[in-house]
Amino acid sequence: MRKNIVAGNWKMNNDLAETQELIGDLKLQLVKEPTAEVYVAPSFVNLYNTFQSLKGTAIKVAAQNMHFAENGAYTGEVSGKMLQSVGVQTVILGHSERRALFNETDEMLSKKVNAALMHEMKVIFCFGEELKDRKSEGHFEVVKSQLENGIFHIDRAAWKNVILAYEPVWAIGTGETASPEQAQEMHEFIRGLVSDKFGEEIAEDVSILYGGSVKPDNAREIFAKADVDGGLIGGASLKAIDFLTIVNSFD
Repeated sequence: MRKNIVAGNWKMNNDLAETQELIGDLKLQLVKEPTAEVYVAPSFVNLYNTFQSLKGTAIKVAAQNMHFAENGAYTGEVSGKMLQSVGVQTVILGHSERRALFNETDEMLSKKVNAALMHEMKVIFCFGEELKDRKSEGHFEVVKSQLENGIFHIDRAAWKNVILAYEPVWAIGTGETASPEQAQEMHEFIRGLVSDKFGEEIAEDVSILYGGSVKPDNAREIFAKADVDGGLIGGASLKAIDFLTIVNSFD
């Protein structure tokens, strides 16, 4: 049975002191048993501190990215083994900003997925269309292509470690949000693709998150849709009260 999940992507925000302050606020305000599985994804330099600080709480720690190689001449990169050595067992891959700003291709992402799953890490795999794709009504084909080329090569057993995150690029950090109906339409389409390729059981078990300007005042309506299992939260995850309001937005 699929889980409700809320993951906060802190992106390139918060130095060590700011990270500690946010963690303190989260621990103070977090209910003992939240209504969803909760992740936060700080910057690389704050991963270990965050992991140590959140021990014993219901909040898990994810990395924002990783390299596909185990080691080598990849200046500035971080491997799955390195992440695991500081306690991190989950990684976000394929975020639209990585695709757009750092030219990450489907081929590259498929190799990162392989590396993460080889280490039995959990993968939050992101994908989604740009505004031009939506306007030209090519959004379904774009999403299908990103899934087929980035993650649909994995075997059935690996799906237990996969969370999907649909993020319409036009709704990230813009204040624009796909309507709950648009989100449901795409999530239902995504679940159908998984079912066609891997079977209904896996499709019904995989959690599909929505990412794109989710806020405390719209989260409940979005999460109420049948195929929306939670959210990948950007800006609203940087304030503890906003993030935890979203965490508790499931009926």
